[in-house]
Amino acid sequence: MRKAKLLFIAFLMFFVWNGSAMAGLFSDDEPIQDGLNVIELSEGFADIYSKLDGISWGGKNIDVAIENLEQLNRKAHIASTDERVVLVWGDSIVANYPRPIANDWKAFGEITTALLLKMRKLDANLASANKDELYQVFVEAIMRGIDETGHYVLPKKVGANEDGHILTSVGIEGYRDDRGNFRVTGVYKGSPANTAGVMEGDLIAEINGSLIADLADSALSSMLSGFSSGTLKMTLLTPTGKRRVVVRRATIVLADADIVFLNAGEGSILEIIVNRISDNSVAIIGEALSRHQDLKGIILDLRAATGEDERATAKLAGFFVGSFPIMRIVEGVGDEMEVVPAEEAVTEAPMVVVVSNTTSGMGEALAAAFYESGRALLIGTPTAGNVRMSSRIKLANGGALELMNKTVKTGEGKTLDGRGVFPLVCLSNIKTSNQQNVFFINVINNDFKARDFNQEEKIDVEKIRAGCPVIASGTEEDILSLSVASKILTDDKLYKILKAL
Repeated sequence: MRKAKLLFIAFLMFFVWNGSAMAGLFSDDEPIQDGLNVIELSEGFADIYSKLDGISWGGKNIDVAIENLEQLNRKAHIASTDERVVLVWGDSIVANYPRPIANDWKAFGEITTALLLKMRKLDANLASANKDELYQVFVEAIMRGIDETGHYVLPKKVGANEDGHILTSVGIEGYRDDRGNFRVTGVYKGSPANTAGVMEGDLIAEINGSLIADLADSALSSMLSGFSSGTLKMTLLTPTGKRRVVVRRATIVLADADIVFLNAGEGSILEIIVNRISDNSVAIIGEALSRHQDLKGIILDLRAATGEDERATAKLAGFFVGSFPIMRIVEGVGDEMEVVPAEEAVTEAPMVVVVSNTTSGMGEALAAAFYESGRALLIGTPTAGNVRMSSRIKLANGGALELMNKTVKTGEGKTLDGRGVFPLVCLSNIKTSNQQNVFFINVINNDFKARDFNQEEKIDVEKIRAGCPVIASGTEEDILSLSVASKILTDDKLYKILKAL
């Protein structure tokens, strides 16, 4: 049915005309149509096309992306040839324009605006969308088939504070949308909001009986991050419906890395908890290593590690592995950049690295580097298998494009995305004291038959994850990982056997 319809459309393309020359689609004398400034909107779309065209997409052509606008509504079909672009709604042709020549992004911007104006008259959701929301749906539509994770970042969010340190706050980052509601873009781990279950993407509609839309920016800021503690009753609009939560402002100081110095019998262990891989965490860890040089061992906790800074990742890894290939960043076809630390290692202390399903991105790249270099023993549960890096491209309208257009391989060139890193010791299989005792005895007696899935190319990832499941309780995982890691590091024989496997 659809093929016949498109053939019918192609036949009519040469006879139906719904506009003049491309340059005349919109007039500067009539910039406002359907409540939108079509000149600014077209320029914004043109800027997006131009910026996307400057990125390597492995041979995929952004010129044809306009056809993906039909995905905004099931009734919409866009047929295009080298000459025409036709919008069909159901069984009716509602728009017919000359196709812009390749790379004429100004014309592409105008025709995109014209198509969306037509679709707004037929789609209630599009009709109610403001300018920023149109940019969002446009980017999501044209990116399908090229980079499904690509999205438009609102101007207010581009300038969001990302320093990772807050004081007397409920632990929320976000911005006001055009309707006055507060959109949550981030929740600090361990904060009151995190404990209450506030999630990224939630809308805060009301606080302490007052509509957010009625509050001044200063009043809202005072409520969320005032200088004294206080109880806030919030009404959230979530994907699953309306929800009410109670939170209290609390003093929260989050560092990019936390250092814990543990006394462990004959030696000392340094526990390093990485919250964010950044220059700040590199400085914190570097200082700790310079102060504590005679160590029994090091526990590097990468379970909550975030961040996409490949240079900081290389610096952090370099403290422990020296000039060893950490990863390869792939952008486009055949375009790989090898990342190698410039300095020699500053410590040779035995290491245990803790990973879990929340270890992703650069955290996974780090874990893989420790594994391939043989520098550390990995324990925990399988990592997320989400190892891509984003590029943020600023637009002329103050917004930005955020594109996950870079993939990351291990230093040896092995795939990480969709696969992840597998620990040698699965913590979820030795949760009880008895299970741990049996495990340690089996290792000492050489009865621990470890299977290294990192060495196997063809594996059933989901089956492996099911055999080493996620530990649901964060507190339980904290205690378990510290207990097992400390035991391994304080028993030289145990550590050597496991490292040799």
